[in-house]
Amino acid sequence: MPRSITVRQIEGKPGVVYYPLQLNEVPKPAPGPGELLIRLHAASLNHRDFFIRQHLYPGISFVHPLLSDGCGTVVEAGPGVDATALLDKLVLLRPCLGWDADPEGPEDFAKYSIIGASKQYPHGAAQDYVIARESEVELCPEHLTPAEGAALPLVGVTGWRALVTKSGNAKAGRNILVTGIGGGVALQVLQLAVAMGCNVYVSSGDETKLEKARQLGAKGGVNYKTQGWEKELQALLPSDRPYLDAIIDGAGGDIVAKASRILKPGGVIANYGMTVGPKMDWSMQAVLRNIELKGTTMGSGAEFQAFLDFVGKHKIKPVISRTVKGLDNIEGIDGLFEDMKYGKQFGKLVIEID
Repeated sequence: MPRSITVRQIEGKPGVVYYPLQLNEVPKPAPGPGELLIRLHAASLNHRDFFIRQHLYPGISFVHPLLSDGCGTVVEAGPGVDATALLDKLVLLRPCLGWDADPEGPEDFAKYSIIGASKQYPHGAAQDYVIARESEVELCPEHLTPAEGAALPLVGVTGWRALVTKSGNAKAGRNILVTGIGGGVALQVLQLAVAMGCNVYVSSGDETKLEKARQLGAKGGVNYKTQGWEKELQALLPSDRPYLDAIIDGAGGDIVAKASRILKPGGVIANYGMTVGPKMDWSMQAVLRNIELKGTTMGSGAEFQAFLDFVGKHKIKPVISRTVKGLDNIEGIDGLFEDMKYGKQFGKLVIEID
């Protein structure tokens, strides 16, 4: 029987509760008109999944499978589908639905949702088979394995939008700071920006992660636990451009106060998350320097397609921290969540389903 993983509801307050993973046996689905049946080979975790298990995310479903990122082979096409285009092809699930192309945000926010344990859509990558419409998948770049493909979607479209659409500084020679290197989005931004010819600098509280980032092309890195790290970073910047053009930030905290001193006037902070806490301070100094703080989350189908085209052109391979084998390996999958909980990972955490 095909299997799926859902989260099992138990009593507990948000932030205190930790929902167990539940392995289920489910019927094999059949594609309807305009639909595809996809045999999933790999899926990957995101922080969203960890927040769901703590009930720190809205609209949770305890019926629909967990996980937003999946890669698999199209094994059957329903009526009205051009089977020759996608049958037997490796595809990626679009990690969020209800947002086609508007650069400002979802066209109808009521229809927008990330997939995976979502009440809005039944899709989820933690299962053997998934049904999706043609418009809900993209071809996997040919140079990638299924595990590498599964590591791309959510962090990729999030990083692309933050760097390209929001920061406006995805240009050769620009100085970009990427905070919290080691996380999936941060690493994806690093790889994209390096491929675009940017000078990329990174921050982390882990010296090993800083060294790994340098090996991936970062010009330098600073430990944010060090007092006055912003001065250390400024000393690393090129003499002919001694300032940052943009910061791609997933931490929040005091980044505005620190960054105001080294961002150029009119510089941009593109913030896609707040792992330090759910609020950020905004200073008058930032106002006087015309600094822009731009919130950004996920991305449209058009941005996802543009990201994948760039990955394919530049043969970018996502960084994978660790994989476990088997959808029924609940202990191993829980171990991946533990890596995320304690920030052990450098790259994506992947389940090889078959």
